[in-house]
Amino acid sequence: MIFPDFDPIIFQIGPVAIRWYALAYVAGIALGWWYAMRLSRNEALWGKRFPVATKDQVEDLVLWVTFGIIVGGRLGYMIFYDTAAIWERPFEIIKIWKGGMSFHGGLIGVILAYLLVAKLHKIDLLKIADLAAPAIPIGLFFGRLANFVNAELWGRETYAPWGVVFCNDTIRENSGGICPAGEGMRHPSQLYEAGLEGIVLLAVLWVAVYQFGILKRRGAAAGLFLAGYGLFRMLIETVREPDQNLAGWPFGLTMGMVLSLPMLLGGIYLLIRSRGPKGEAEAERRPLTEAPKGQAEAVALAGDEGGLAMAVETPAKKPAAKAGKAKPKSKLVE
Repeated sequence: MIFPDFDPIIFQIGPVAIRWYALAYVAGIALGWWYAMRLSRNEALWGKRFPVATKDQVEDLVLWVTFGIIVGGRLGYMIFYDTAAIWERPFEIIKIWKGGMSFHGGLIGVILAYLLVAKLHKIDLLKIADLAAPAIPIGLFFGRLANFVNAELWGRETYAPWGVVFCNDTIRENSGGICPAGEGMRHPSQLYEAGLEGIVLLAVLWVAVYQFGILKRRGAAAGLFLAGYGLFRMLIETVREPDQNLAGWPFGLTMGMVLSLPMLLGGIYLLIRSRGPKGEAEAERRPLTEAPKGQAEAVALAGDEGGLAMAVETPAKKPAAKAGKAKPKSKLVE
């Protein structure tokens, strides 16, 4: 199969170009934001861990996560895969429209965003990670499709009938008259990753959340995502072409495998930990609004913008009047 004649640019107005790569990030973040908001409002999914976060807190999280994805992803790519360019062509760091984003670098940026939001809003770090984990595969799906459209991160050579020749006139025009992937058939590893890291991992997390109540266990959703991604990425690395400057590692290892192994192990640790006493949810739900004793009771409103609490006034009990000295009723209506 010859690679379709995709143009990486959707449309261009003067010097401003709208690219599929950028649109993929926008779609992934927007849909992930929507999904996380729905999860944060569903008390039944969280049990005693509810409330999770307010609408404003989720929006703040999305803002910082977006920043972490872009900065961490780009810096991670330059550090892990193109270190020499940092010193030889430092301005390449800001050229994110050309591609070259590292998932593992983006993950580090996202974790830093989690830490910042947890500190600013005094929210449990693992509660934030559990909220975001089921939504991350949405962004991964769109990101891998963008990699395919850009004809980058292709797989190793293959004779499989579904192999793709990543070479056409558009690729030659954008690459100085050559096809970087050559003219042989290769695994469309971008689509493998879109399927496993995106669709399959999203489905696994959805079933775990809605059928097995995984969000009720502290750190379990984050652990399942880390372990699932680490496993799928390591499997796909066996058919994905390593970067030229990183080829020839011992035992057939690749940089992607090395970076994914800690994710797999960390995810397994969080899953095991979530089943022990440390993973049990709080025994009592803590209301976000305290009411004076004897004057109000805090009532959690399920599904109201992240579970805000509302104080419902209840009058304090008055001592019973002595017999024979009943107080006359007032004529005033209060």
